[in-house]
Amino acid sequence: MIVNSSFGFNQGNPLRLTYGLDYEGNVCGSSHRHRDLTQLELRYWLNPNQVYESGLKDGETTLANARTICLLDCPEPSDDTLSWVCDYPDGEIRLKMDDWIDRNYDYFEFLTPEMRNSSLQLQGPCYPLIFPSVNVYWSCQYIARASNSSLRHWEQMGGVSIQEDMIIDKSIRRSVNSRASVLKRYVADVGKSWPVLIVCGGLVPGWIGDDAVTPIIGEHDPYIHVYGRELTHVRIVALLMTFISAVAILTSIAIIRRILMATSVLKVAAKVIGEVQALIIFPAIPYAMLAIFYMFWLSAALHLFSSGQVVENNCNNTNCCAYDLVLKKVNCEHCCGYSIRYTPHITVAIFFHLFGCYWATQFFIASSATVIAGSVASYYWAQGEEEASPEIPFLPVFASMKRLARYNLGSVALGSLVVSFVESVRFILEAIRRRTKVSGTRPDHWLGRMGYYTSRGCLKSVEWTIKSANRNAYIMIAITGKSFCKSSAIATELIRNNIMRIGKVNVIGDVILFLGKLCVSLFSALFGFLMLDSHKYRSSHNKVSSPLLPVLACWALGYVVATLFFAVVEMSIDTIILSFCQDSEENEGNAQHAPSLLLETLDSNHEEEVTDDRFHTI
Repeated sequence: MIVNSSFGFNQGNPLRLTYGLDYEGNVCGSSHRHRDLTQLELRYWLNPNQVYESGLKDGETTLANARTICLLDCPEPSDDTLSWVCDYPDGEIRLKMDDWIDRNYDYFEFLTPEMRNSSLQLQGPCYPLIFPSVNVYWSCQYIARASNSSLRHWEQMGGVSIQEDMIIDKSIRRSVNSRASVLKRYVADVGKSWPVLIVCGGLVPGWIGDDAVTPIIGEHDPYIHVYGRELTHVRIVALLMTFISAVAILTSIAIIRRILMATSVLKVAAKVIGEVQALIIFPAIPYAMLAIFYMFWLSAALHLFSSGQVVENNCNNTNCCAYDLVLKKVNCEHCCGYSIRYTPHITVAIFFHLFGCYWATQFFIASSATVIAGSVASYYWAQGEEEASPEIPFLPVFASMKRLARYNLGSVALGSLVVSFVESVRFILEAIRRRTKVSGTRPDHWLGRMGYYTSRGCLKSVEWTIKSANRNAYIMIAITGKSFCKSSAIATELIRNNIMRIGKVNVIGDVILFLGKLCVSLFSALFGFLMLDSHKYRSSHNKVSSPLLPVLACWALGYVVATLFFAVVEMSIDTIILSFCQDSEENEGNAQHAPSLLLETLDSNHEEEVTDDRFHTI
């Protein structure tokens, strides 16, 4: 991952995710060797006819080849005269960039007769300001409403015909709302909202209005409405989150009786945590390590997503001539615009980076779980129901960490890799399933459909089984010190022999803890949305195009952090139950080290199951 990330740091520029390129291949909003564009963040298309022609179905001109420059703000036509937007000052135009900005990008009065004639032919270096524009995601969107005064002055000066039609704004709008542009903006949103990710740790509420997501940045004409697809995305996710919340509430109500049955095991776990007090603060260690990793990973991800080579477009047989201030003539070469070329290995690098993040997350969670399991196992096998036994090692958490670092890191890495690999395969197959469903290739015969859905169910069952087996394997690694495969086999055998005794209590405990983690992550996402709805992230430089991806990131990070801290209770319960089973196996069904409250609960539960089986047999 370090080598993969170094490629991104070398080739990428996160500013590309937000700002566009000018006709020289420079990224707006950044400093370059020959031109400082740090303050000039907005991309503006100089020639309105090029924009119009790029919107035609059979036109040869594409918007990527239209001449663009970087501006401080989107220019507006004057009410009583003709305004101009001129190219960067160069050659005989001896203006500093700051003076050019102060003059509203207009130095038409300094042009020679040749330059003025070229400008009237829409070949620069100055271009008429006929149409108003508005800042849409740092691109000046033309509005198909020409200024009558400016157009009249243009015609009186003998300028060539300027096309007027709704097509003038379709091309830019289509470019701004393309899938690639939306994805880039979403990734850039995560980079801009990093303080929110830190504060909230990672639901979109149901009261999302039109003002929550607006593509227009800064002040604009209230009569101008430009819509993007982001609002639709946010509303879809809002409905999904509402459904998840409703299911969680109904599930809690449905299992309330079983929750009462599992509380006794929770009490034992709470007593263990109270005795081994270092368990309470231990999750802060993997949390800090994971936070450092995520900061590095996020920075590398932004650079990878923005990596690629800036190359000049090939635009033969297109009319893109423009006046070159340095050559002092109209130049029809090297005026085709630039774009970022993405090679296939960049896509592979991004997927590798995503897989590495998931594997590292699973590794940190597994390491934390193994340390907790080792600490709780030390308490159980030292008869921890009574007063602290001298057999319990001093600071058992640190002793368990030492055992992990010395003996068990390979087993934990293998287990986390298995989970990551299975989850990745399931994700790929699910993506293929969606694609085939969209393309209409889903089996029509009932037998084919049965196999189709059965394979999906089996895959999810395998995934759940592996995750469960891994967690139990970490516990047995901590108890027995054996390798991952042997520990997994021991844990599976113990659970199979005692499934009737502990099944209900264990499952209900998992459901309770899952609902707890879900609530924490949803509240984290809710606070993230409220922070993103503030003025800081709705205007100016820090504006996010949509709160969707940052909120989902808050949800995911909140769930990971909640998992780390809930793992203390979760692994305590599972370790106590598996230790109880191991104790019973070694002592012919009579657990010698179990606390009395645990004996009453699990033994009574076992007797109840046996009685029910006998009753059904009769």
